[in-house]
Amino acid sequence: MDNRTLRSKSCRFCEAKVSAVDYKDVKTLRSYVTERGKMISRRVSGSCARHHRMVDTAIQRARNIALLPFADD
Repeated sequence: MDNRTLRSKSCRFCEAKVSAVDYKDVKTLRSYVTERGKMISRRVSGSCARHHRMVDTAIQRARNIALLPFADD
């Protein structure tokens, strides 16, 4: 076993009681996208399933109107 301490990840949207994730909030969405343009998984980000689906949709919408890049080259 590792000597690392395990801490439970909590969804920051649930903590802030957010009802919807806005696709125009690029600053928040960038924290869920890697530098290569891939989405960070739920397991790594710590978000709940409901809010991760909202983040997924918001990222896709932001990419379609060119607020976020599809991939960084």
